[in-house]
Amino acid sequence: MNWIILIVAGFFESGFAFCLGKMKEVSGTGWYLWGAGFLACLALSMLLLAKAVQTLPIGTAYPVWTGIGAVGTAVVGIVFFHEPASFWRLFFITTLIASVAGLKAVSH
Repeated sequence: MNWIILIVAGFFESGFAFCLGKMKEVSGTGWYLWGAGFLACLALSMLLLAKAVQTLPIGTAYPVWTGIGAVGTAVVGIVFFHEPASFWRLFFITTLIASVAGLKAVSH
């Protein structure tokens, strides 16, 4: 169950990066609303990470959490913010996914 919690925490990490990206595009009330989304995603991500590491090794959970957040944020950048999807960018995203899967596979 804590692996699921950790994965959801990683998705919320991507969520707060998405909100930061949207904050760059708006002003006024929209900026504050996206800022509230940023804070909510940040808080949920941290709380879920803290819950997951109660039973998972921190040396595995933290890199998996950051890896999910990094891959998710890169995908969000490509899909929603029209960042380039070059061969090398996709190659390194793939290696990051393989590393996260490898850490999960070798953890107890």
